[in-house]
Amino acid sequence: MRLGLDVDIQKLEIKKLRKGKNKAEEDLDSLKTDYKKLHLSIRTAGLGKTSEQWRQEIKQKMRADQW
Repeated sequence: MRLGLDVDIQKLEIKKLRKGKNKAEEDLDSLKTDYKKLHLSIRTAGLGKTSEQWRQEIKQKMRADQW
């Protein structure tokens, strides 16, 4: 009888762990999707430029303003 209870307890624990794992995987997938959207927004807005690219753009604007 005790062995049967132990098996049932282990099955419940495994089921609980699997649910937790599935939830963690769903959360990770959600974070990956959010990251991709954010990255795309940054690139679209032009915020993903390197500092050198920003310097070049500023220099060009300063030259254009001088004329």
